[in-house]
Formats: sequence, C-alpha cells, structure tokens
Amino acid sequence: MTERSGKTEKYVAAIDQGTTSSRCIIFDHGGAIVAVDQREHRQIFPKPGWVEHDATEIWSKVQAVVAGALAKAGLRADQLSALGITNQRETTVLWDRATGRPVHHAIVWQDTRTSQLCAELGGADGQDRFREATGLPLASYFSGPKAAWLLAEVPGLRARAERGEIAFGTIDSWLIWNLTGGPDGGVHVTDVTNAGRTMLMNLSTLQWDPAILSAMNVPAAILPEIRSSAEVYGTAVGQLQGVPVASALGDQQAAVFGQTCYGVGEAKNTYGTGSFLLLNTGNRPVPSKNGLLTTMGYQLGGEAPVYCLEGSIAVTGALVQWFRDQLGLISSAEEIEPLAASVPDSGGAYVVPAFSGLFAPYWRSDARGVITGLTGFVTKAHLARAVLEATSWQTREVVDAMYQDSGVRITQLKADGGMTANQLLMQHQADVLGVPVIRPVISETTCLGAAYAAGLATGVWQDLDELRSHWQRDTEWTPRMDGPTRDREFAQWRKAVERSFGWLAEDGSAAS
Repeated sequence: MTERSGKTEKYVAAIDQGTTSSRCIIFDHGGAIVAVDQREHRQIFPKPGWVEHDATEIWSKVQAVVAGALAKAGLRADQLSALGITNQRETTVLWDRATGRPVHHAIVWQDTRTSQLCAELGGADGQDRFREATGLPLASYFSGPKAAWLLAEVPGLRARAERGEIAFGTIDSWLIWNLTGGPDGGVHVTDVTNAGRTMLMNLSTLQWDPAILSAMNVPAAILPEIRSSAEVYGTAVGQLQGVPVASALGDQQAAVFGQTCYGVGEAKNTYGTGSFLLLNTGNRPVPSKNGLLTTMGYQLGGEAPVYCLEGSIAVTGALVQWFRDQLGLISSAEEIEPLAASVPDSGGAYVVPAFSGLFAPYWRSDARGVITGLTGFVTKAHLARAVLEATSWQTREVVDAMYQDSGVRITQLKADGGMTANQLLMQHQADVLGVPVIRPVISETTCLGAAYAAGLATGVWQDLDELRSHWQRDTEWTPRMDGPTRDREFAQWRKAVERSFGWLAEDGSAAS
C-alpha cells in the first residue's frame, strides 16, 4: 500500500483477456485508472468459419501486461489488494493437468465448426433441446459442443479425459489455474457467469447438469468447480505472489457490474468485436421467446444470483476491421467516422455482417453477410456509414426482443467499449432506439467490473451503494431522428437481414 494524503491507498488490478488482446488495468480506491498495459495476440483461421487462439500465447501475453501495468503504475505486487479476471466468453481450452500444455488451440466463441454437431444434438427438439435448463439455444457459440468436438476429434483425448488427466475451461479457468500455480497446485474453478455459457450448467441449480453432460458425451472429470463471481479462489504465485485472485466474470457480465446495472430493468451495451446488450432481470431467470439468451448476471459470494437477458451480436467492431483490412477502404479504424460523416445517410445501402451466421435474435447459422440496396449513387462513404449503422440496427432488434420478453422498456442505454468513441455511431444509436445513450467517464467498464467484484470480495469496497457512487456520466446522446424516418429505415434493415438467410445447408455446404 502507498501513502496518499496521510492514508493508505488501496489498489485493485483486473486482467481483461479479450478476443483480440489482453489488458491489465490497475484501479485506485476511487475507481480511477492508475495504469493500463495491453498486447494483442494472433487470430488463427485454419478453415473458413474456424477461429482459434493459442492459449499458451495468451498466458504469456497476460503475464506481460501484468508486469507492464505494475511498472507503469510504479507499484509492486504486494501493493495490490486483489486481482480480478474478466474474459472473452465461450472460448474453450482443454489442457494436460500434469504439464499445463493445451492439447489443441483454443476454439474461439466465433468459431462455427460445431454447427453440424449442434444440429445432431438438437434432433427432433431442435435448438431448444437444452434451453429450459440452460437458457441457451443449441448453437456453435457455446463451449460445451466445442469441448465435445475436441474430445471426439483429437486422437486419444477422450480416454485421457476420462482418466482425469485433462482439464476443461473457458479462459477464466485457464488463467486462474495458471495464476495460482498451474501444474503445481493450480486451482481449477470457474464462476457462474462463465459456466453458464458452456451450455453444461443448469441455471436453477448453478451446477453442471448430468443429463446434458451425458447427451454431449463430456466427462465430468474434466470440469472445473463452479463458484460465485466474487470470492477468493486462491492466491497468486510468481510475479503476483500473495495477491488474492478474487473475482471472475465473463466480459459482458463484468461490464454490467462495472456499469453499476444493479437494479431490475437497468441495461448496458458493450460495443467491441461483437456487441452484447444485457438487461438485469433480478433474482429470477426470464425465459426468452424472442431469440435472447437467459443468462447469469453475477453472484456475490453466498448471495442470491442475479440473472440477465442478453442479446449477443456476433459482428460489430469486427465489421469496421473487415472494412479496413479486407476491403482496404480505410487505413485505420478511426478514419471511418469522418468518411461516414461526409454523407448525410447510407444512400439506401445496408450491410448485414453475418460472417459466421447471425446471433440474437435470429440464431441463424445458415446466414452469411450481404450488402444490399446498392445503386450507382453509392460511394465508399455511404458504405462506411452503412457499416456503422449495422451496429445500431442490430442493437435495435435486440432491444425490441427484450421488451417483448420482459415487458421492460428501457428508458436509457448505458454504453461502453471501444466503439463508443465514435460520435456518429452513438448518435445514430440514440436515433434508432429513440432513447438517450449514455457513456460513463470510465469506459473501461469490463475491467472495472472485475476490479469491483474482487474489491468487494476482499473488503476494498463495502457494498453496491459505494460502487454506485463512483459511476459518473461522461457524454449523453439524445435522439434526433423523427419517428417515420426511423420506422421506414428499420423496415429496410429488416428486409436486408432476410436477404442474408439460407446461404448454407445444415452440413455447412453451400445451399442449393
């Protein structure tokens, strides 16, 4: 601890292991950022629709950003009160308990290789076979089918798994195990928010579901212990020697917590590689009939769990990257805003980024991306605007589905993530929702949520009211678009989405 103004300052670190990079952010007691370090890792694409990460590379990058953040802050590890973890969800790692080496590259949440397996598992019941127990549709998004695929496809792996030699985890489990000793006493745990995205946890019992494990042929011996989102799982070794590892939250749930959406009806949207809108529904899971996920929000120690409805959108920020890297129409992501702002609208063009199918509210793995409404009038500026507006329209569809499921009409949307720096996008988002969009002073709410949960578990902060008092509004965008324009353009968007359906057959081949 360091002395500031005569009192001991408390610091909490958070590791945010994301889809494209790893970060470590150190926060002070007031929730302000003291230091940040960030490093990207490789994206591996073995086949169309397949996306992998090297889990060993991720662990080395995490160690590097922790060292970097401590150095920038001028702090030693023993000056940290706690460490929290937040992570890309559903990404699946299987590793050897004795050596600590992954048995295969991690299969990333965006990966679609399990589409056919999911169709086979659904059988006559289809996507809803496990929805009542898990809150999730059968889809390639989730971790359980990814683990089942690895067990079936990696030679000899199933026998090793059944002997207890193999560990399964989402990225939180992989990091906590390594942080607390790895092969030498590492703790094999996960939290309810990450376990709830495997499709193997029962939402009511908060335990692994034996019937689903049997159906997917996943042995219980490989699974981590399910714990709450805010408790001390173990003590770090190595560079963080002695620091309590005290929270784990999937990245979107961490953003809910960092945005202080602790009341029923409070909602946030995180704009990153994809976008994820979560609505707090309180201590009861709300079943969805409109293509949303019923999911965990968080659980603090022994308290009752908090549930959310979630709308998961696969491609938002990634569409800007595609516009930059694959089409070469801009040379940096920041260039898209002035280019899009050089025209008053999209010129009638719409971009539906169904690169690996559509997530909420459709769950169509047969969909593929389309650009519609093209005329000779459309320029790259119009396409740039259509690329940004695709994020707003997809979010609008999710908000509508949430209202239909819950009866709760949001009156404002708290926004965070990298794309909130784009003023044009945020204004269009407010326009198409018809409600204010609000960005907090600290937009790094994913890390902040993990830090808050770890700090609660270790006494750095006392309660949720104290955390609420830290939240501060930075920018607010209010709607400017008139109702008839909003309705007309939304109807056109819906037509564009329909054009994306039916490009692939169930077996993943081109539809005839």
